[in-house]
Amino acid sequence: MTISTQDRYRTRTRDRLEPISRLEPTVWSGVDGPIDPETLVAHDARGFSVFQDLLGPSEVNAFQDELRRLSTDATLKADERTIVEPKSQEVRSIFEVHKISDLIAELVADPRVIERARQILGSDAYIHQSRINYMPGFRGKGFYWHSDFETWHAEDGMPSPRAVSMSIALTDNFPFNGGLMVMPGSQRTFIPCVGETPDDHYKASLSMQEIGVPSEADITMLANACGIEQFTGPAGSALMFDSNVMHGSGSNITPFPRSNIFIVFNSVENELVEPFAAARPRPSFIAARG
Repeated sequence: MTISTQDRYRTRTRDRLEPISRLEPTVWSGVDGPIDPETLVAHDARGFSVFQDLLGPSEVNAFQDELRRLSTDATLKADERTIVEPKSQEVRSIFEVHKISDLIAELVADPRVIERARQILGSDAYIHQSRINYMPGFRGKGFYWHSDFETWHAEDGMPSPRAVSMSIALTDNFPFNGGLMVMPGSQRTFIPCVGETPDDHYKASLSMQEIGVPSEADITMLANACGIEQFTGPAGSALMFDSNVMHGSGSNITPFPRSNIFIVFNSVENELVEPFAAARPRPSFIAARG
């Protein structure tokens, strides 16, 4: 499949652009998998699906131990793939984690994970990004409303939103400890953002994103049209969501920490090109190029 490098989703402009109706489907046909037809129809309409008990209790325990090991590794904390909280210096995220941890490498290749991604994307897929996220109790910082595809398009050169993410909870997700909020159906509308991309923007944006976020007016418009839901559930549950779903999270001021494994799959037919709104691509540990 030949991918056009024409920019159908302009963003990071000086002046505000109107929202753009998405051209591509949310669920692509052609690949069978473990997701039942009813769930696929709902995913196509809403842009996300929740899979309860994707991991069993013993698996959750093993991954919790692995996250503790990784977060306390002094050498890894100094690695550029590790992002720390700006004030507390606690570990916030570790990127390219499937290349750091053998246990997580097994997880990303697990049929429960990869086969669901292939089914939604209608093709083989590769890992565009993997990371583990930590949100400690009392001081875990949230992340403002955004579409991942906006960043991946602008800064990585992803031509179309034919990518899907899976967030696997390793702690219980309550309504009050900073769980991910999503706008159902928002994947059908691309929201262009205002402002040029600074050089090496990823160094700041992975801690606190200011460029590539929608205006309050556009967030209000989408929220009124789509509503807001929140991913809650026990450890071992998973949320799979489209790359263009508008989502965000609040801060965690409760005593209950929240952590997850986050995996992004991109279709092999959605090959990255030159960034559409940045001087050069982000490093491969953030955005693998196949």
